Amino acid sequence: MAKVLHEDLIYEILSVVEEIPEGKVATYGQIARLIGRDKNSRLVGKVLSMSQYYGNYPCHRVVNHAGRLVPGW
Repeated sequence: MAKVLHEDLIYEILSVVEEIPEGKVATYGQIARLIGRDKNSRLVGKVLSMSQYYGNYPCHRVVNHAGRLVPGW
């Protein structure tokens, strides 16, 4: 059975992404740590992949651990 993401968690992640200043980036892992889920960087990626359904967020400011954008951004 698939796990359901709770709206509160989705908006918590998106609010952190929204706070990334222009000209700066954050990694998926950094965002996961900021919300208290150190081991859930993939969860951050999953939420960002659905972000267009929740509004306009600067997902292009989130990079992988090597500092690169995900292909397709």
